[in-house]
Amino acid sequence: MGEDVKHADDDFEGGLDAESAGEQESADAQRHPQRVEQNEARELPSQAAAVHQRLRMDGQKELARGSMALLLSAVAAGISMSFSMVARGVMHARLPDSDVGFLIECLGYTIGFIAVILARQQLFTENTVTAVLPIMSNPTRKNFAFLGRLWSVVLVGNLLGAALSAATFLYMPMFDAATHESFTAIGEHMMENSPYEMFAKAILAGWMIATLVWLIPAAGQAKVWVIIIITYVMAIGEFTHIVVGASEGFYLLLIGNISWSELVFQFGLPTLAGNVIGGTFIFALISHAQIRGDKDLSVKAKPDDANGGSRD
Repeated sequence: MGEDVKHADDDFEGGLDAESAGEQESADAQRHPQRVEQNEARELPSQAAAVHQRLRMDGQKELARGSMALLLSAVAAGISMSFSMVARGVMHARLPDSDVGFLIECLGYTIGFIAVILARQQLFTENTVTAVLPIMSNPTRKNFAFLGRLWSVVLVGNLLGAALSAATFLYMPMFDAATHESFTAIGEHMMENSPYEMFAKAILAGWMIATLVWLIPAAGQAKVWVIIIITYVMAIGEFTHIVVGASEGFYLLLIGNISWSELVFQFGLPTLAGNVIGGTFIFALISHAQIRGDKDLSVKAKPDDANGGSRD
C-alpha cells in the first residue's frame, strides 16, 4: 500500500507530470510573473478553470501523502479547531446575555478556522472539495480507494484531536468556573437540535466551507478576512460542523451530560453526512460540471480560432 500511496498521482488526470509542471510554473512565475499570467489566460478557458486546476493539483498531493503524515496533521487540526470553542467560551463567560453579546461572541468561532487553514493542517471538511476534484476528473475504483483512505484517516485524526482538547480543557486547571459553564451552555445549545436539524444545518456548513476553499486561492492578502467572514456567518447561523461540534460534544460527554449514543446518532452521523453532502455532492459536483462546460466550449471554439475565424 505504501508504494501505491507514493505514486497515487499517476492515476489522476494530470498526475505527476502536472505536479512537476506546476513546480516549473512556480519557478517561471518568480522570474516572469506577467508572462505566466498571460500564458494561463490563453491556456485556460476561464478564471474559474484556473482555480479548479490549482485545487485539483492540491488534492492530488493530499491523496499521495502517507497515512501517518495525514493522521498527525489531522490530529493537529482537531486541536487547533478547539480554539473556536475556547475563544467563544471565554467571550461567552464575559459578555452580557444579549443579541450584541452573541454577535461579538461568534467572532471567537472563526479562530480555529484561521489557525487550521493558515497552518495548512488537514481538516476533513476542506478535503470534501480538494481531494474530490481529482476523483471527478478520473473516477476509477483505485482513486475512490485513495479518497476513502484520506477521508477516514483525516476524520479520525480530527476527532481524536477534538477529544484530546476537550479532555485537556476539562481536567487541567486552565479556566475558571464561569468559562466551564460557558463550554457546557454552548454544547447543550448545539444538542438542542434534532438529528434532522443537525443534518440540514450541516449541509449549509459544508457548502460554506467548500466556498471558502474555492475562494482562498484568489484571496491573496485578504485571505484572513475571507475566512473570518464566511466562518462568522456559520457561527451566527449556528450551522453545524463536524469538527468544531465534536469538541463541544466530547466535553459534554466527559462531564456526563450526554451519552455516547446521543453524541454519535444525534450529532455525529447527521452532521458528518450533511457536511459531506454540502461540500462534495453539491458544491464540488456543480463546480466541476461548470469547469467541464467551460472546457467543452473551449474545445469547440479552437477549430475556428485556428483557422482565423470565419471570413467573407
